[in-house]
Amino acid sequence: MKTIGLLGGMTSESSLVYYKLVNEMAREKLGGSHSAKSVMVSVDFGEIEPHMERGEWERVLAFMIGASRAVEKGGADFLVLCTNTMHKFVDEISRGISIPILHIVDATAAGIRKAGMKKVGLLGTRFTMEEDFYKGRLLEKHGITALVPEKPAREQVHKVIMDELSRGIINPASRDAYWRIINDLAVRGAEGIILGCTEIPLLVKPKRGAIPLFDTTAIHAGAAVDLALDITEGVGGK
Repeated sequence: MKTIGLLGGMTSESSLVYYKLVNEMAREKLGGSHSAKSVMVSVDFGEIEPHMERGEWERVLAFMIGASRAVEKGGADFLVLCTNTMHKFVDEISRGISIPILHIVDATAAGIRKAGMKKVGLLGTRFTMEEDFYKGRLLEKHGITALVPEKPAREQVHKVIMDELSRGIINPASRDAYWRIINDLAVRGAEGIILGCTEIPLLVKPKRGAIPLFDTTAIHAGAAVDLALDITEGVGGK
C-alpha cells in the first residue's frame, strides 16, 4: 500500500472528513482492521484566508509549497490537496515537489463520465467558480461543460463557505438557499451538480428525486485509496 499524503487545514472541517473517509474506504476494500497509510500536514486557514480575499496569491502559494514539501518529507508517495480551490496551484506545487498530485478535477470528472453526463453545475468558492483552472480543465481534458450560478448567487455561495462552513456552522437557511441555486442550475441544463468545495457536502446532502450531486471530498478520498492500492480507475496525477 502506498502512503497517502494529505495536505489539510483548508479547512479543518473537511480535512476531518478526508481522514475518516480514506481509512473507512481502505478498511472496506481490505477488510479486518486495515486502515490507510497516510501522513497529514495541516495548515492554519486563519493565516491563509485573508491573503485569498485580498488576492495575494503569491503569499498563498508560498504556504502551499511549504506544506506540500512537508507532506513529501513525511514519507507520502503522492499528494492529495484536501481542497478544491488550491488546485489552481497544481502546476506550481508540482514543480516544487517530486511526488505526483492526485488532481481533484480529474477524479470528479471520472465520476461524471461514469454517470454519462456532459454538462454539470459547479458550486465552490468564488475563485473556483469564476477562474478557469477548474472549468477549463473539465472542458479541455474531459469534455465536460460546467455551468456556474449568476453573480449574486456566486457571492452567496462563497459567503456561506467562508463565514459559516469553514467555521463549522451549519445553517438551515443557507441549505435552502443552496438548493434554490442548485435547482436554478438544473433549469439551465445542468445534469448534475459538482459540490466543488470540500465543505459544501457538510451542508448539502442528496435528496431522493433531486438532481445528482458529486461530492468532491468523497470522490477525491476514494480515488486516493484506489491509487494507494494500485486500483486504476483512469484518474491521472499531475
